[in-house]
Amino acid sequence: MYVVDSTVVVPDHKADELISIYQNRSRLVDGADGFLSFQLLQNERKPGELTVHMEWKDKSYYLNWARSEQFKKIHELEKNYPDQELQGIVPHVKKYEVVAQ
Repeated sequence: MYVVDSTVVVPDHKADELISIYQNRSRLVDGADGFLSFQLLQNERKPGELTVHMEWKDKSYYLNWARSEQFKKIHELEKNYPDQELQGIVPHVKKYEVVAQ
């Protein structure tokens, strides 16, 4: 299994707005080959720290998704957030190979 975590930090007062965006996400990734799961995680001590956690069957499936037109479409939508504070967010991405369960 392959895991991709993408963490952003927003002002605490913007956390609910960003959570709402993800609750209403396009779900385009859900049908991607090899996609297993999506979760949005909120740090319990730092409410403005949110992590998109995605699980894939293996790295090749993730890479195919990351090169797809649907991936580009989703990330273009992110550039159009109406809120300027959210538009400028740069995620910190970490990728993991699951080596034991």
